[in-house]
Amino acid sequence: QVQLVESGGGLVQAGGSLRLSCAASGVMFSRYAMAWFRQAPGKEREFLAVINYLGSNTNYASSVKGRFTISRDNGKNALYLQMDSLTVEDTAVYYCNAVSWSGHDRNAQPLGSWGQGTQVTVSS
Repeated sequence: QVQLVESGGGLVQAGGSLRLSCAASGVMFSRYAMAWFRQAPGKEREFLAVINYLGSNTNYASSVKGRFTISRDNGKNALYLQMDSLTVEDTAVYYCNAVSWSGHDRNAQPLGSWGQGTQVTVSS
């Protein structure tokens, strides 16, 4: 079973940037599509971005497309999310997970347990 540890969150002013990391343990990391999700208090967890197992295909939620970039380094069992032009609406706990993904749409279904997430707070 893949275990996930998110990091890199923090407090940033609107318009700023953060780079989140997801460290994944397990022998099958490179065989899974991976995705980022976020959840704000009182709201549903929402999909943000997905990347296939090779890192050659990606897709994004419309709310973050053009601002966020997902990437991975299979040699390091790591997933990343570069977040630019942050707004207060981006404030949430951010999670990564392995997902089932067709490779061409925004339907990424989580496969594993959720980690602790990393808090991102954007101030105005």
